[in-house]
Amino acid sequence: MSTKPILSLLAVCLLTAGCSITIQTELPTVIPTTLITATLPPSLTPPPSATSTPLPPPPTVAPVAGTTSTQVNVRAEPSTTGEVLGILPANVSVQIVGRDPGGNWWQILYEAGSEGKGWVTAQYVRTATQPEVPVIGSGEAGAVAVVIQQLNVRSGPGTGFNSLGVLNANDVVRLTGKNRDGSWLQIEFAGGADGKGWVNAAFVRADGVDALPIIAETGEVAGTATPADTPLPPPPTVVPAPLDFDSADAPLKTILFERAGTHTLIYNGEVSVPEGDHEDWIAFTPYGGFVFISLQCTGNGSLRAEITASDLTFACNEAGSVVPVTAGTAHLLHFEAVSTSGVLQSIQYTLTIQARP
Repeated sequence: MSTKPILSLLAVCLLTAGCSITIQTELPTVIPTTLITATLPPSLTPPPSATSTPLPPPPTVAPVAGTTSTQVNVRAEPSTTGEVLGILPANVSVQIVGRDPGGNWWQILYEAGSEGKGWVTAQYVRTATQPEVPVIGSGEAGAVAVVIQQLNVRSGPGTGFNSLGVLNANDVVRLTGKNRDGSWLQIEFAGGADGKGWVNAAFVRADGVDALPIIAETGEVAGTATPADTPLPPPPTVVPAPLDFDSADAPLKTILFERAGTHTLIYNGEVSVPEGDHEDWIAFTPYGGFVFISLQCTGNGSLRAEITASDLTFACNEAGSVVPVTAGTAHLLHFEAVSTSGVLQSIQYTLTIQARP
């Protein structure tokens, strides 16, 4: 049988049957593109710059607490001639930050004063312990002197010059010069011309006098210091001690020692004979059974010193003595100039009484 008709019939059948044939064509595989990112090298962080460590502030002295024992003036300077900044009543707390070279004045915090500070008399401030505070008004600040007894401040180096005012015992003054023989010292004094005045060197305790400039009477500097080969100045002229009109019934000084308050008295006095004030009386009341007493003297005469109730005497310029006393009882010290010749004799003394030796 011929196959040709069969194949033709099959072709017609396929065409008329509407059969569909799907041919799948494999699409090419898409290869993903690799993204290459340029990586920058890590930036170098500079090390922190070295900074100098600031120096610590200079140490400051902690204020020492105190309490006024009576009404007291607050002054701009450690002197009874200093400007009064205000008044503190008794039993007021104060903060002590310094002292004068003689230990007779406390520098305290006081808002109305220069740099917030002022000065009060040390004997009228009670403290639990002896304040360890810096000395103000010495060293780099220049030479200073402590007044031994009341004396005039004059307009020039001699008693013939006008009196500008008066300084009292234990006042502190700043020295600015001296005369040629050193017998008179120029000081800072607000009442004088150009803020200067003159005091007799015999009545002050001073350090650094040799380095002071020599000041002429005109006020001009006549020299820078005392030359090394300059002969010693002659001793100061002896003058009678000023009258203070004290007595056993009205002592020149009265001090009450307290365990939590005042426990040291330093007093500078003068007596003379046959002219002037020939005796001084000082009263003190201890809180314990003994006190420590020392007596330093200068001058051209002799001094007798005793506690009147016990007739216990003290000699000048010897080691101090521990003296038995009665606690809570007033004791009276008597100082008397003793004449050893017919000439004028004057004795300057410094008395120290400590309730706690």
